[in-house]
Amino acid sequence: MKTIAYDDLATLSAEARRSPRQRMNLNLHADLADPVQRLAIAMEPGTYIRPHHHGQTWEVLTPLRGRFVVLIFDDSGVVVGRAVLGEDACVVEIPVGGWHAVLSLDAGGVIFEVKCGPYAPFKEEDFASWSPAAEEDAHGGLMRWFRTAAVGERWPGRA
Repeated sequence: MKTIAYDDLATLSAEARRSPRQRMNLNLHADLADPVQRLAIAMEPGTYIRPHHHGQTWEVLTPLRGRFVVLIFDDSGVVVGRAVLGEDACVVEIPVGGWHAVLSLDAGGVIFEVKCGPYAPFKEEDFASWSPAAEEDAHGGLMRWFRTAAVGERWPGRA
């Protein structure tokens, strides 16, 4: 039996706080080739999850600790779905190919993710073309917008 204990969440969050990317994961799957990827991800509010999609899999997210804004976008960057995990929803499923982003609202937040494997590293075309890369200063403005973005809105930072 595999478990994730509350102490594991605290350790994972501490590791995320020390990480330059402000996140850290703990895998339940044995290796990256596993057909089902299952992992806890500690995400501090400063971590940037660039809007992206997975062309080959759906994705299920549920909070283990804290709250997370989950946004779904159409191809042009208009918000078509919004949930706050840990507040108004306890599970979201993102469809295959669905453009999405996640924002941690709370220090020490940990989210659990399940998706089909094997693990595939991101390619540039997996990121929304209208979203700034992590190296761009504009990503901070996009993250601030995530907090309040409503269905029907588009981030005003890029055309």
